Amino acid sequence: MITTNDFKTGMTIKSEGNLFSVIEFQHVKPGKGSAFVRSKLRNLRSGAVLDKTWRAGEKVENAHIDKDKMSYLYSMGETYVFMNNDTYEQVEIPGKVIEYQLNFLIENMEVNVISYEGEILGVDIPEKVTLLVTESDPAVKGNTATSATKDAILETGFKIQVPLFVEEGDKVVVNTSTGKYDTRA
Repeated sequence: MITTNDFKTGMTIKSEGNLFSVIEFQHVKPGKGSAFVRSKLRNLRSGAVLDKTWRAGEKVENAHIDKDKMSYLYSMGETYVFMNNDTYEQVEIPGKVIEYQLNFLIENMEVNVISYEGEILGVDIPEKVTLLVTESDPAVKGNTATSATKDAILETGFKIQVPLFVEEGDKVVVNTSTGKYDTRA
């Protein structure tokens, strides 16, 4: 058990039967009344973001989240198979749990599989990944009045905006948190 005074960004807690990650928090001491902690929490099971206010010093259960380094092997329909790099144990994760991460996941990529007491909550992918451009619109001459970009489809099927000089067959670095082009690899 910890108190709300011990909150840190990224900490995981258990409250009302749900698992939350602390996105941000603020200790508030009003001129009248008792102090409280205003927090923004992300539900680790559903991904929903919740604003919650706690009394200062209120006890909360700390949740120990396991992060196992695994490699993505292959997909079986709507299920995706990962292998633990140390024990060679394979884990199957439903596609709905890792829907957004699938846009950047390629075979043999190393990721961290997040779990709590054996329940798989999701996958942490690297902040930046290098992917191959499989389709790219041709650059239109004279289309440079504003920031000149065009559509491109990556090897995972994810569609992004890239600069005009990026061609089919190029490798690009994509920021996974924003889903946007970063640089050419």
